[in-house]
Order: sequence, then structure tokens, then C-alpha cells
Amino acid sequence: MRRSLKSILKSAKEILPENLYEELVKKLEEAKDLTSKDKYEVVEEVIRRYIVSMVEPGEPVGTVAAQSIGEPGTQMTLRTFHYAGLMEFDVTLGLPRLIEVVDAKREPSTPIMEIYLDEDHRYSEEKAREVARKIEYTTLEKVMYSLEYTLGDRRVLIKLDPEMLEDKGVTSNMILTVLNNTNIGEAILSPEDPYAIILDVSEKVIPDEKLFDYKTYKELEFKLRKLYIKGIKGINRTSIKVIDEKIIEGKVVREYAIITEGSNLAEVLKVEGVDYTRTKTNNIFEIAEVLGIEAARNAIIEEIMKVLEDSGLDVDIRHVILVADVMTWSGAVRQIGRLGVAGEKPSALARAAFEVTVKQLYDAAVAGEEESLRGVTESIIVGLPPRVGTGLVIMSIGIQPTNQIRER
Repeated sequence: MRRSLKSILKSAKEILPENLYEELVKKLEEAKDLTSKDKYEVVEEVIRRYIVSMVEPGEPVGTVAAQSIGEPGTQMTLRTFHYAGLMEFDVTLGLPRLIEVVDAKREPSTPIMEIYLDEDHRYSEEKAREVARKIEYTTLEKVMYSLEYTLGDRRVLIKLDPEMLEDKGVTSNMILTVLNNTNIGEAILSPEDPYAIILDVSEKVIPDEKLFDYKTYKELEFKLRKLYIKGIKGINRTSIKVIDEKIIEGKVVREYAIITEGSNLAEVLKVEGVDYTRTKTNNIFEIAEVLGIEAARNAIIEEIMKVLEDSGLDVDIRHVILVADVMTWSGAVRQIGRLGVAGEKPSALARAAFEVTVKQLYDAAVAGEEESLRGVTESIIVGLPPRVGTGLVIMSIGIQPTNQIRER
């Protein structure tokens, strides 16, 4: 005899996770077109699917996760693509990016940030550009047209590019101040050209005996070109991108965000106008240092899933979650490799089976390590039936399963 809707909901509350149960109840309340019988069948199906989706005791989840990610990974691309149609930015996708994430590479090959803006800045392109100007790391080289000098003369002429000055939000006076705050020499604006700066270099920088030394002048030129004007270190370029478009009261309203080449999460979050709750970086280690290990775990999941989906691969997110958990459970981001997860296994045979076999066995022998043969890898090496999953399958030479296990 079929139970009532109230009764099966009570059962659902005991079986389902709290957030899933609350979402189910909310959806049932919103579904006005469903009869009590229909709602009963919905709850029954949700419970059935949830139970079917659960991992069985003894399931070798690690092996399944590795195979589920590794096999489709052979179909992934090996290329670097342009970012979202912005020709000036490249982003690493496919297998190279997946390897970067699971190998816990400290610096991504193409670090990128997506900087979202607060309510006062996100709907104006000009205000978004102002924030971008504060963020982009600007050196003298980016805003000058040319740098001229003559051997034997300590005077350097720096010609500025008016268009680049406007684009980067820099003025001639800002550059004058920066130059005069260094120990290079004294700078003044040319009386003939408002976009030309005359720099009289100090004798300490170019001594008399090096007045005709070409190498000394080239070193000075390099130092001047790399002279810091403003911005955040690590953010080499910025670009404004429209991320949303909607019509409000008959007007088209666009939401803007900033895409950067380079990453510096800690400093970017301090900039006025930045929405710190949504801003992202693809640098996992920066996320761990600034926001904590849980945020890094979520970033690993998001990055791996993004790479897989971009390659058109359908992998259950629970396999990826398991990988992220293994990489971060210790409180720090560890790679899946001999310098991380695989290299920290307690079994010497398991470590030796992964990489540098002779060294691993030699070090274990010197340290006098004992082998307990508790894992899958080491059991297979010595010819024992492997213990898998949660260890419920307990079989070894001379030991038979207990009645309790046999009954299961």
C-alpha cells in the first residue's frame, strides 16, 4: 500500500542530505501543477536515484577516479588558445593546463585574472578603465616614444607618447616626480616640448672614467625603461570586457569586468572599485595564500572541470572532487606526483612503483622502513590479492574471510 506524501517526505529527510532535502521541498512547493500522486512519485524517484548514486562499501574510488579522468584526458588538445576572442591574451587549455593543476605548478604558464567590479564601477566603461589603470603595472617603457643619449654626455632626452600617456592614465609630471625620487639624476620638462623630459644623470651613475663606456649607457637605458611608474606588480596588461548586457527602462545597460595578463590577487583585492567577492585568478597557490585552503580546493575543482568541459569531455564532478580533496586535505596544495601525494605514501614499494624506483628502495633500506603491505600497489608487487576501496575485502595468504564479510 502506498504511503502518504507526508510519510515519504519524512523518509526523504532521514536519507537525503539537508541541502538536497530543502531544495526538494522548495521545488515541490513551487510545482503547483503537480498532484499529490505526482509529488509522491517525484520524491520516490529522488530517493531512488540518490541511493543508486552512492558509492558502495569497498568501491576503489581512487582507482575509478584516476581512470575516469585519465582515459578521457588522452583525447584532450595540446594547444594554447586566445582568451575569449581577445587577441592580445593567450590562455593555456587542454592537457597542458590539466597537468599544471594536478602537478600544483606554483606559477601558471599563462596567469590570468578576472576582476569584477563593485556596484559603482561595473556599469561604466570609463570607471572600469580607471580601475584598470590603477591595476596595470606601468613602466616608463610603456609610455615613452624614444630615449636618446650621446656617449660622453650625461644628458638623456626622454620623449613621451601622448596617446600612451592618456591610455595608461599617466602625466608628464608623474614621470618627473618618479625620476627625481631616484638617485639617477635631476629631471626637468623641456621648455620646447611638454612631452619631452631632460634628465641630467648624476656623476655617481656615470663617472668620468666611464663617460665613453657604451655598456654603462646601455645599463642606464635598461634601468630607465624598467622604471616603475604605477600599478600592481605582476599585472602586465589589462583589458575591459563586457560580461553582461540587459535592457532597463528601454536602455541597454552593460556590465564590465577587467581581464588581466598576470596575477596578484592579494594586491588587486585592495584596489578601490574591485568586487572582492567575485574576483578570480587561475593561480591556485595565490588563492591558497590569500583566501585559504578551502578556496584553493574549490579552485582546483573549478579549473579541472573547466578544462574538461572546454575539451567536450563529460567527467563526473565527484571524481574531480576526490582529486582536489587528496591534493589539499593536509592543509597545503600538494601535487599528484613523487614530490607530493605519490611520494608521501607510507609504503616504500608504492613509492618505488611510481618513479625513481632504485632511489626509493635504497632510501627506504637506509632508513630501515617496514613494509606492511596494506595498499593495492604493494600487494600486487608481492603477489597478494589486493585490498581495495575501504579495506572491506580482507584476503591474504593463509587468512580466510570472516563469516561476517562472507555474508556481505
